[in-house]
Amino acid sequence: MNEIYPIFDQMLSRSDKEELLGQKGVMLWFTGLSGSGKSTVAIALERELQKRGLLCRILDGDNIRSGINKGLGFTDEDRRENIRRIAEVAKLFVDTGIITIAAFISPSNELRRMASDIIGAEDFKEVYISTPLEVCEARDVKGLYAKARRGEIKNFTGISAPFEAPEHPALSIDTSKVSLEDSVKQILTFLGIE
Repeated sequence: MNEIYPIFDQMLSRSDKEELLGQKGVMLWFTGLSGSGKSTVAIALERELQKRGLLCRILDGDNIRSGINKGLGFTDEDRRENIRRIAEVAKLFVDTGIITIAAFISPSNELRRMASDIIGAEDFKEVYISTPLEVCEARDVKGLYAKARRGEIKNFTGISAPFEAPEHPALSIDTSKVSLEDSVKQILTFLGIE
């Protein structure tokens, strides 16, 4: 492999970049139903990390599906490719020493295992935003659940497509019971950042 990609040996290492930034790269993979609070918690966490002088990058459906994954649908094959591409991009961020937050439904344990395998299990921290379906559906900011219930959206996770709860998440947060501030505090504590 080194004959094909010899430039990798000449690039600065991950530890060089982490030393420059004064932080360690890590992947926080937020999973949960639509409306569970993944992006809300991710944005609040990003602001807290910024206040502490830590570099962070959020990857979510809005910035990924409008760019690198534009054109992918919600078939099983497209969902798999969506997560594969996200994981490959996330690995680049983590290897650069950036605290990376992915906020994606990523509905199956198999998809999340694939992401962990790509990124590296030691860097992949699964955060289950475990807000119940009925709460997510009541929030329904974008009206997606209503459309799914009417059959206007096919393969909608939680309604016409399954969601598998993580088997062993690093953290589990139910945003219907835990405030946004406390959700962020739990993650900061988990990361060892006070």
